[in-house]
Amino acid sequence: MTNKKHHTVPESPTLSQTKSTSQAIDENSHQVVEIPIDARKIPLILKVFGILCIIVGAAAVGLISWFIVRLVHNVQTGNVSEQMQTMAFVIAIVELVFLALLSVCAVLFGVRLIRNKRHNAARIAIAMIVITLLAALCEMMSSGFSLSLLPFAIILVFLVVLQSYLDPSLAQERELKRHLRDMETRQEAEDGTLGRDESGKGYIALNFFNLFWIFVVCSVLGLIIETIFHMVFVDPGHYQDRAGLLFGPFSPIYGFGAVLMTIALNRFHDKNILIIFLVSAVVGGAFEFFTSWFMQFAFGIEAWNYSGTFLSIDGRTNGMFMCMWGALGVIWIKLLLPWLLKLVNLIPWNWRYVVTTICAALLITDGAMTLITLDCWYQREAHLPQDTAIQQFCDKHFDNAYMAERFQSMSLNPDSATRAR
Repeated sequence: MTNKKHHTVPESPTLSQTKSTSQAIDENSHQVVEIPIDARKIPLILKVFGILCIIVGAAAVGLISWFIVRLVHNVQTGNVSEQMQTMAFVIAIVELVFLALLSVCAVLFGVRLIRNKRHNAARIAIAMIVITLLAALCEMMSSGFSLSLLPFAIILVFLVVLQSYLDPSLAQERELKRHLRDMETRQEAEDGTLGRDESGKGYIALNFFNLFWIFVVCSVLGLIIETIFHMVFVDPGHYQDRAGLLFGPFSPIYGFGAVLMTIALNRFHDKNILIIFLVSAVVGGAFEFFTSWFMQFAFGIEAWNYSGTFLSIDGRTNGMFMCMWGALGVIWIKLLLPWLLKLVNLIPWNWRYVVTTICAALLITDGAMTLITLDCWYQREAHLPQDTAIQQFCDKHFDNAYMAERFQSMSLNPDSATRAR
């Protein structure tokens, strides 16, 4: 009998396999083997960068800690200028703490790079992005929208690029899933499951595409609802422009609120309504409080004041509006989110990435222009010199009258801000 040699043909990787592995050819057996993405070696240049992160991060932690101790000591001994208000001092300390945390993360990030831990390094990069954003907000409250924010912007861009490169799932997506994406997306669009959470832990996939369109749609719907509420209940018959961005019908507080609600409630979509209500009330109230606090101390702007109302918390939120946030959370997660997912999926599957990228770029530009014009508005009201090209441009095209007309629900008082003048 003739012995037949059977040649086994390696199976094509399934979707579950491609999420955590990549393919390579074994030099000895010439067979296809699966290599975990997280086990792939990090380039030498990134390991050298990791060493620099450890050195710079360790030095920065010591320097910042020493500076915090000296600043606190100077306050206790009365060696700090009287112009530094209590809140300004607190914000400065908080920013330094964030910078110290960022330095610690930089050390950990460097260690993970050297040890070839892609997944852990990617997670630390996400934490560094969040900390950098918080530090940038503190800097904005202290110095306004100035060149001092440029280092934070550079760090953020660098971290986003590094995180995208290091993240095993994103790296795999670039290499393998790219070839399957169009076919899978088309099938999901036909099945009506596009955007759903494949793991089953939540209702919706918390990716940039879904969260961006939640922000856009809810910014518009929130503006419409708030405008009608004001015209019917607050000041009957009187229309007031409640927009929160320089251009377009957007109220970003509702957009960001909806994104936070989605992230917080995604795993509670099938839970008891009371639990959803309580979580929504706490998240919404905390977000409303923080937004009011930031706008006042960064730009001296007061967009609402609930002082004297039931369960008022420093006039920034109150019991009634926390209950409204709770009710909105229930309506959102139980009724509106499935509807919104269907609405977003009306965007043709082969256009969704291009359309989202263009719209995101326009909205980010709108947000940046809003912050710049608000900062120039503050500087004019504070009688600060207007000598830069940006300030002169804003003075010409977005003067006080324009800003007051565009942001009718806001009042600006430079004395309530914390930045030095």
